[in-house]
Amino acid sequence: VQLQASGGGLAQDGGSLRLSCAASGRTFSTYTIAWFRQAPGKERELVAAISRSGVRTYYTDSVKGRFTISRDNARNTVYLQMNSLKPDDTAVYYCAASTTALVGSPDPMHYDSWGQGSQVTVSS
Repeated sequence: VQLQASGGGLAQDGGSLRLSCAASGRTFSTYTIAWFRQAPGKERELVAAISRSGVRTYYTDSVKGRFTISRDNARNTVYLQMNSLKPDDTAVYYCAASTTALVGSPDPMHYDSWGQGSQVTVSS
């Protein structure tokens, strides 16, 4: 599956952005989808993930209550709604797909396909 991320940009502290990850192919619903982020000088970290059906989700502690992941399998798209943004959320955000990873698997090596990064910058 090929992934295309969009929706990043500049937001103020406390603002909102929505990222989208559009996938090609007819097997989108067979993939667990995750959002990772990588800030300068830091390792890539798992932010949120969603199961194939969308029933199960995972969030890293720092974004719980602020970010919401969702998917529309009919549109082959996953969304990451980011509210109450903080400067610490500044990073390049990547969507990733896996046919084998459990929801919440934090190891990037478990993901088969990656979208290009989308820059999110939160100003204080």
